[in-house]
Amino acid sequence: MGVPAFFRWLTQKYPSVICDCIEDKVRTTQDGTRLPIDSSKPNPNGVEFDNLYLDMNGIIHPCTHPEDRPAPKNEDEMMVAIFDCIDRMFSIVRPRKLLYMAIDGVAPRAKMNQQRSRRFRASKEIAEKVLTIANVRESLQARGAYVPSEKDKGEHFDSNCITPGTPFMHRLSACLHYYVHDRLRNDPGWKNISVILSDANVPGEGEHKIMDYIRRQRAQPSHDPNTRHVLCGADADLIMLGLATHEASFTIIREEFKPNKPRPCEICNQLGHDLNDCQGAEREKSGEHDEIGPNIAAEQNYIFVRLYVLREYLERELSMPNLPFEYDLERAIDDWVFMCFFVGNDFLPHLPSLEIREGAIDRLVTLYKDCVYKTKGWVTDSGFVNLERVQVILAQLGRAEDEIFKKRQQDELSFRQRMRNKNRRFGGGGGSRPAFLPQGQFAPRPVGREFNNPSITNAHQEILQGRRNQVQNTQAAIELRAMLRSSTEDVEVVEKVEIVQKTGASNLVNGQGGGIKRKREDDDEDDFSHDEVRLWEDGFKDRYYESKFAVSPTDEEFRSKVALEYVRGLCWVLQYYYQGVPSWKWYFPYHYAPFASDFQDISSVKTVFKKGTKPFRPLEQLMGVFPAASRSHVPRPWAELMVDPESPIIDFYPEDFKIDLNGKKFAWQGVALLPFVDEKRLKKAVKSLFNELTEDEKRRNCLGENQFFVGKHHKGYDFLRGLASETSSGEELQMYQMEPSYFDGISGTVLVSDKCVGAGESLESPVRGLEPIYDCHVVCLDYRDPMPEDSDFKYPACRLPGAQAPAPSLKPQDFEESSNGPWRPQVGMSRSTQRGSLHTAGHRMLGHHSRPRPYTPSPFPPRGPRPMGGPMASAAAYFDSPDQHQMSRGDHRGGRGRGGHDDWNRSNDQGRSSWGGGGGGGGAAYPPPSDYHRQQQHHGRGGYGYDQPNRFSGPPATSNVRGGGIGNNYGPRPRGGFQQGPPQRPPGPPPPPRGNAPPSTGYGYYTSGYQGKRF
Repeated sequence: MGVPAFFRWLTQKYPSVICDCIEDKVRTTQDGTRLPIDSSKPNPNGVEFDNLYLDMNGIIHPCTHPEDRPAPKNEDEMMVAIFDCIDRMFSIVRPRKLLYMAIDGVAPRAKMNQQRSRRFRASKEIAEKVLTIANVRESLQARGAYVPSEKDKGEHFDSNCITPGTPFMHRLSACLHYYVHDRLRNDPGWKNISVILSDANVPGEGEHKIMDYIRRQRAQPSHDPNTRHVLCGADADLIMLGLATHEASFTIIREEFKPNKPRPCEICNQLGHDLNDCQGAEREKSGEHDEIGPNIAAEQNYIFVRLYVLREYLERELSMPNLPFEYDLERAIDDWVFMCFFVGNDFLPHLPSLEIREGAIDRLVTLYKDCVYKTKGWVTDSGFVNLERVQVILAQLGRAEDEIFKKRQQDELSFRQRMRNKNRRFGGGGGSRPAFLPQGQFAPRPVGREFNNPSITNAHQEILQGRRNQVQNTQAAIELRAMLRSSTEDVEVVEKVEIVQKTGASNLVNGQGGGIKRKREDDDEDDFSHDEVRLWEDGFKDRYYESKFAVSPTDEEFRSKVALEYVRGLCWVLQYYYQGVPSWKWYFPYHYAPFASDFQDISSVKTVFKKGTKPFRPLEQLMGVFPAASRSHVPRPWAELMVDPESPIIDFYPEDFKIDLNGKKFAWQGVALLPFVDEKRLKKAVKSLFNELTEDEKRRNCLGENQFFVGKHHKGYDFLRGLASETSSGEELQMYQMEPSYFDGISGTVLVSDKCVGAGESLESPVRGLEPIYDCHVVCLDYRDPMPEDSDFKYPACRLPGAQAPAPSLKPQDFEESSNGPWRPQVGMSRSTQRGSLHTAGHRMLGHHSRPRPYTPSPFPPRGPRPMGGPMASAAAYFDSPDQHQMSRGDHRGGRGRGGHDDWNRSNDQGRSSWGGGGGGGGAAYPPPSDYHRQQQHHGRGGYGYDQPNRFSGPPATSNVRGGGIGNNYGPRPRGGFQQGPPQRPPGPPPPPRGNAPPSTGYGYYTSGYQGKRF
């Protein structure tokens, strides 16, 4: 989909949508044998999926011409790479009901324009790259550098061959047919699933063929509304399509997005530099005979995009309280999908005022909410648009266009200024080493290496030597440039410029008395002269239509025509997403989009498209999207029409074309100004040459059917094998209704296929190196989706009855930790049932540092040296000693001393313990220095009292220990610190006699001068 920044925006705004895939890795034995993964075992992600859909073009392209690793040497290696990728997807998802593989077939006319632009661009880029490689190789050879051998021209892979109708796609279909038979026969994870293969001869884009299948199955009574779907693909429009299904559980699996991945050089096949910076270094051998390929990139990880979590985000994002009508989340999500079409899609250029990086989607959502409140209704309904409400949104956007363009220009200028400042800090280069880093002894060195940073012995001498080295380096650079120059006059100019820049001289006068002026560093940084429109200046609309459409600035009728056709395109796209292809013939006939302020009176646009239109045939599409450089994939009689000067359609194949940057920075973001193909002229030109096609080419030019596979272990095998046997006996070809109970609720019709292999027969391998399949017991029939009887049937965009939404993954907005405990987020496909555990040693460690420990009497360690004199110093040293911290523990339960807490503590409403007192069982008294002894108090259970010589010179300590184990020192409740001074009895009558207080197990300390000290 034409929204390059959409996925990054989505993951940054809604991060919990993404979670990592958990997969079992392939193990290898000591002799190098790979052990396959048993996909019949439970899914390691904690959830069992039902259906897996593969958008095969997202697999074919990276397997045939990867960007981060060496490309396969031939088509056989490409097919094996595709098989391995499908195996990996299957082992991660492990579907239990259906595997659907869809390859892009003939696309609608609206999509063919984008395909044509892509293929012409690819051809032009390949031609430019070949020329660049030849120039760099010639330069390296002239310098005597090592240059790897050049690849044979016949080994070059043209990625344009991944188009319906080419010999490559025809062979790929045969290879996948073999692959499915092999897995259904040998893989235990495949034995109970159904497989549908929709190859390139079946018209439609791969992802939309998948959506058509889901949409039509949902309309059948046998469909399970709680089916778990997984769709594999990297296009952003899969997110929109998944939301449009309104299925309860829909997930997308795709490669983890890693920006700026390293790419190998096209000459030396090494990392770390670009093609233009190649120095011709010889590549290190991998293996004894260089039989092991270089490890250029690590294995790609996969992630899940959980659309049901995205629905939770959108439920909060699109909440609209106090609506005058009933709120419906499904209708709000459909409107959100429609809003995203404005920022880009495969069929229409995006509006000039909307850029995702500038918050365009958030702006549209705000305008949309205002529209719903004003118009009191939703914008869309099951793929059909209410244009009066769309008019309200576009009118508000049009009023903000001028402000948007001016802010965009200010941001661009600010960005360029930051880049200039950064370049100045780093010496004007692109490296990461600033120009002001000192050298020699002053140079920074890494810490923790094998050498030490030497100390500076003579700073003055070091600075002087650094300046000398800099002058020598400058002179050496000038001499080297002089050697590489071919003209002596150029050498003199370079030397003068270098001297001016390095020595700081103000002027260098030549022989005639003139001077050489340095070029201003940022003369071309702020140059916007290439932008003819200048959207940030007044009058941009007149300049836009005059420059892009070549019409008069005063032609208001033409502007209205472009805007109304654009609105018609928006309606076509939405119907395509929700109801299927509304028309195979319609397309937007302009290269540029109108402004939002040009949408006036759009309610008069006709949103009904002509029914019964037919798609192009595969070879006709090749003629419509291929450049002349790719004519080798086209039948030879037709290929002559691309290069023959007398051809009636020669104007469809320009050798060169203009790419309009249209305010962008890079060529791939620009607009390829190619002529639109006239369908009538094209078909008329090839019609007279149709009889010159070979039989194989005629077969490739036919529209095909989906293929349905099951193995002999499937419960529907006998049913389908019986149908194949009955019709194969010479009866007329008939269609048969499938029995959904045999195929996990799958409905549709089947026809006998000439590709079906008889029971027990063999199937030869189309890939060299792979063995044939013997004793085959797989049935293959042609398959068609169930179709509604009414041609005007409208598929409802709603949640089906009985559908159960997955458990919420986001933290509820009204969640209270005080009543519900801490929130445990879900970081995977399912909530983890694993809990952490500790060994007994870990529990001992935690108990040692986090909980009060019961005291066991033991001799105190020997007394150390006394601290400095003075009562205060001695007491402070005593109470801060580690062994006293260890002993002064209390308990939190009633009747025991509060372990260091600032509150009152009661024991059966009798008695109180002060801040520092450990109420209850035991205490320790420190009389003046005497011999050490220990005395156990028998009146308190578990409480112990100890008398020990005081180990400091200070005031004598008085024990607060009583037989009942309750502290008797009363005093006011301390606030904000320790209680100082002797104990104070609270005012009022004395407390009643305690009698035999209940025992407790606390212990604490109190001294006459420092009561309240708690530790």
